[in-house]
Amino acid sequence: MDEKKQDEMLQLLRSLNDEVRELRSRVDALEANQPKRVITEELVCILSSTIAAYLGVKPRIRQIRLISSESWAHQGRATIQASHALKR
Repeated sequence: MDEKKQDEMLQLLRSLNDEVRELRSRVDALEANQPKRVITEELVCILSSTIAAYLGVKPRIRQIRLISSESWAHQGRATIQASHALKR
């Protein structure tokens, strides 16, 4: 490789490195501003009581996972909308 191409490659690598560094700092700032999602004891008690009322037995909750997905909301809206009878 000639010296000119090496200089171009080095310059390109430096600019990419700078961009990655800038993006890392932006991601860190965004992650710092995200609210912490914490499952409190009160929430576990509410979930346990709700499950007990529904099933009729006291559940033993071993694990709770927070899923950040819109699919539950979409499915719920679709179910509600499908349950309404439309007059024509």
